[in-house]
Amino acid sequence: MSPRDRLVTVGTELLEERGLAGISLRSIAGAAGVSHGAPRRYFPTYQALLAAIARRGLEDLDRRIAPALVVDDLRAAARAYLAFAQERPEMFALITRHDLLEGAGGHLREVTGRWFADLGATLARVTGRAIGPEEVLALWSGVHGLAALTSRRATEPTGVDPTAALDVLLERHTGKHSTPAPRNRGAAKR
Repeated sequence: MSPRDRLVTVGTELLEERGLAGISLRSIAGAAGVSHGAPRRYFPTYQALLAAIARRGLEDLDRRIAPALVVDDLRAAARAYLAFAQERPEMFALITRHDLLEGAGGHLREVTGRWFADLGATLARVTGRAIGPEEVLALWSGVHGLAALTSRRATEPTGVDPTAALDVLLERHTGKHSTPAPRNRGAAKR
C-alpha cells in the first residue's frame, strides 16, 4: 500500500472509530506510522486528506446505490442509502459536509451530481412523467433527512421503523406503493 493510500485507510478507520472531532492530521499520521509532517507530501491541507477519506466513503456508498438506480429500483437505492448511514454514521456525516470539503479535492460533486441526475431520470421513468429538479431535490432531501436522523439514532424514540417511513416517502413521490404485493397463496400451492 502506498503511503498516500495508507493515510487514507488509517484516516478512514480513525474517522469511523472516533468521529470527525476525534481525529487530526497528527493523529492520522501517528496511527499510519509516519511523521506528523509526512501527510503534507500527499495532501496540501488537512481538508484535502479529509476529502480523500470522504471520496473513499462516497465510492463505497456508490457501489451500493448505483446498481439499484440503473434498474429503476428507488426503494433499493433509498434503503441502501439508509443502511449506509446506519452502519457508518461518521463516514455518512463526513461525505455530506460539502461546506467543509469544498475545494479540497476528491471530486465529490462528480459523484453526488451523477446521483442527482440518475435519481431524476429514475424518478421520471418510475412515474412516467417529467420531473423537475425541485422534485428530485425534495425526494433526495427526504431520504437524506431520514438517513441523517437514523444515523444519529434520533428516530429511535418514535418507535417507527425507518424503512417503513422510507416507503411512505417514496410512495408520496412516486404515487406507487413501494412494498411488493402479497403473493397469491393459492397459486403457490399448485
